[in-house]
Amino acid sequence: MNRTPTPAQHADTLWSARRAGRTLDAEETLGPIDLATAYNIQQALVALRIAAGERVIGWKLGYTSEVMRRQMGVDRPNFGPLTDWMLLESGDTVSDRFVQPRVEPEIGFRLGTAIDARSAPVDRWSVAAAVSEALACLEIVHSTWTGYRFTLEQNTADHSSAGQVVVGPPLAVSSFMDLDTVAVCLSDERETLGKGVGAAADGHPLDAVARLAHELAGIDRRLEPGDLVITGGLTAAFPLAPGGRLKARFSAGDAKSVEVGVSRAGVA
Repeated sequence: MNRTPTPAQHADTLWSARRAGRTLDAEETLGPIDLATAYNIQQALVALRIAAGERVIGWKLGYTSEVMRRQMGVDRPNFGPLTDWMLLESGDTVSDRFVQPRVEPEIGFRLGTAIDARSAPVDRWSVAAAVSEALACLEIVHSTWTGYRFTLEQNTADHSSAGQVVVGPPLAVSSFMDLDTVAVCLSDERETLGKGVGAAADGHPLDAVARLAHELAGIDRRLEPGDLVITGGLTAAFPLAPGGRLKARFSAGDAKSVEVGVSRAGVA
């Protein structure tokens, strides 16, 4: 009798493929699953990362912008943990585990205090009070699913395409409330690839964090002091070719713009 694989067994399959630098067909591997099952698989996958020595240091939000939902054919946001293994500095090279990395610019936050939607209302203003700094970031998304062909649920199970995160310099804004007006330009060495603004992330990146806080409250969790939260792609995600380099410039009004970049080894 055929038995449906458990979330832990699915997680083993995904983890093995990620470590080996292989991609899989989402329909053949998972088939149709519901969102609760997807998060159970994701949780089991994160447990394997922790068992391998990684440590959870924050969270990523996916598909908070219409441009990303349209690109990937999904209809609502999701989320997943970030680990210390994923962190890069500007100019670093992405892991050679990734066979189809893509890059998207995001606004990140470092939290100074906890945010707990279980015990108090959470909104844009309470999130702003908890944030210690806003950061220019690049997310390197990596899908185990060949050609990025997946449903929202399949993507969620695959750690919401979490790959690595380049943490760049703080954004020079007079108030965190102004982050919706931050403009970003993603480019390679030759041309502009995409442009966006902070408001693309859920209307305001602080609102994206409030959304995450409420999602976590539903699973009896909270955002912790020191957490890094990245709030979703502000442009479409673009492939990072072997030997290539992508960079994003973030600008806020008259403040000095900041830049963050990432490279990939190999011959372009």
